[in-house]
Amino acid sequence: MAYNSHQRQVKTIDQMGREVHFPYPPLRIVSLVPSQTELLFDLGLQKQLEGVTKFCTHPHNARHKASVIGGTKNFDFIKIRAARPDLIIGNKEENYQDGITELAKHYPVWMSNVTDLPEALEMIRGVGEITGKLHLAESLAAAIKAKFDAIQARPALVPVAYFIWRKPYMVAAAGTFINDMLQRAGFSNVFAHLGRYPEVIPEQLAKAAPARIFLSSEPYPFGEKHVAEFQEICPAAKIQLIDGELFSWYGTRLLFSASYFQTLQHVQG
Repeated sequence: MAYNSHQRQVKTIDQMGREVHFPYPPLRIVSLVPSQTELLFDLGLQKQLEGVTKFCTHPHNARHKASVIGGTKNFDFIKIRAARPDLIIGNKEENYQDGITELAKHYPVWMSNVTDLPEALEMIRGVGEITGKLHLAESLAAAIKAKFDAIQARPALVPVAYFIWRKPYMVAAAGTFINDMLQRAGFSNVFAHLGRYPEVIPEQLAKAAPARIFLSSEPYPFGEKHVAEFQEICPAAKIQLIDGELFSWYGTRLLFSASYFQTLQHVQG
């Protein structure tokens, strides 16, 4: 790997506790995670961004500014090699271990591990630090924290089920970033006793009897045509189509999440 004369070799510890050696500041970056791609743009690093995934939809021109190097769980190693990265940024949950292991044999790979808001803010500051944009990253993290601190607490949490998939039905449960966001938004997850992203059957949903059922816009594209099937299972529940990005993207999109959560609190039903 060739280094620019303005770079120096440094080391850091990523959010998975891995020691990463890389040229600083990194001049050619590949991002394997949509929310972190958006963060890199917001840190003013679009010129350094050489590769993104096909799911990197924010900002709208992200996939035009950089090479598309496959998906989050199926990397195109040939395109990544062509991007000649001196730093790759990934995530424990969104990327696949075998792919990351292979990339780490050839390139510096910095991994995030985000399951709640404090870890998201730590990730933002961490990416800022390794890219030479710490001051801006700290400002963004502080702004996000302030918005969440301003959320008015509910007198009681509203029971909710958060669906991410259909056929089979899958929900977000304990240990996920979504679950942390639900609690901060004023909701209690009726499947919090389960782990991660379990499959559930209609009988389980009916027994859980949530007051609200959230149908996420991603990864499964729930729409109005799906509302009736959930209403049949839980006639008393309020079924809502929600913006999944504002619950699951843990980068600078969080700047919009807190106010969105407040609007959800005020929905009647």
